Amino acid sequence: MKKTQWFDFQNFFYKPSLTSSIKPRPFTAYSFVPFSPLAMLDPTILTIGGIVLGIAIIERILERWGVIDLVDQFSKIMRFILPVTFYGALFYFFATFML
Repeated sequence: MKKTQWFDFQNFFYKPSLTSSIKPRPFTAYSFVPFSPLAMLDPTILTIGGIVLGIAIIERILERWGVIDLVDQFSKIMRFILPVTFYGALFYFFATFML
């Protein structure tokens, strides 16, 4: 016959365990993305993108209103501004990028 072991309620619940029941396992994680996509939420890049998007929306509104000569002026300016803004923002992103 087995001998029964008795415990007090307080000793059972408040006695610290000598051995951990959870064994740590080695875990290796691999990332295929070299940087976080949240890094694109930089306020400077968002501001520049918002300005360019705003100019494009204004151009579309002016086109609907029928002010074609002003739309032509906007499109001439945007042909220069868009590539400069894009490459400037790209350079800024990689210049301030921290690994």
